[in-house]
Amino acid sequence: MLKRKKQPTEPSKPMPLHVAVIMDGNGRWAKARGLPREEGHRQGVENVKKIVECAQSLDLRYLTLYAFSVENWNRPKHEVNALMRLLESFLKSQATDLVEKKIRFRVIGRLQDMPKRVGKLLEKTIEETKDFDQWTLSLALNYGSRTEMLDAVQSYAKAVQRGSEDPDALNWETLQSYLYTGNMPDPDLVIRTSGEHRISNFLLMQSAYAEYYFARENWPDFGPECFRRAIDAYCARERRFGLTGEQIQSPSS
Repeated sequence: MLKRKKQPTEPSKPMPLHVAVIMDGNGRWAKARGLPREEGHRQGVENVKKIVECAQSLDLRYLTLYAFSVENWNRPKHEVNALMRLLESFLKSQATDLVEKKIRFRVIGRLQDMPKRVGKLLEKTIEETKDFDQWTLSLALNYGSRTEMLDAVQSYAKAVQRGSEDPDALNWETLQSYLYTGNMPDPDLVIRTSGEHRISNFLLMQSAYAEYYFARENWPDFGPECFRRAIDAYCARERRFGLTGEQIQSPSS
């Protein structure tokens, strides 16, 4: 019996180094089931744990999750309080797990404006995991991209006043170092759940060349299988960075 000739396989495209997720749809998930919004947020936190584990199994180096925006303070007080309690519970239950799995924990956003008790837990978790360098989980808390840019420009202006920066030599690399994400790579892939097609003031500068993936599932339903599907979709795309497809395929040309 003749053996079937093995077909040549296309070289696999690289995995994303950094994936960022706009976790949307907790409230809609709850409403569709006749449950309070707080239950949707609780289920969303449970899904965070699954996605962090999945990301590590895929050897995804950086995962950034949009957890609470600067605009979210305008939500009903009881909902904001519930979100803070869930964040506190997540940190208490997951800090040991992050240490055991050697995942560095970071926060991007105005940490100083978070409630004191939550802020202390955040700082404690950051400190306990700061020496890990293989995987990084970042939560965007009290975050907004425009606020981030204002803070960056203010910090840069103060550096100019001190004489440690020369405004005539300003370039993107320098200004980028003043962002909350200054020592992190830009996201390769940004995912938004719940069927919405907005970017909601999230990593606007950092995602200038990112691929976007809009999922129809609400966040609590966007489990590991959905996450892997988004990664597969990314790997099937051709990233050009302003070049042509021919230039990408023949870098020496």
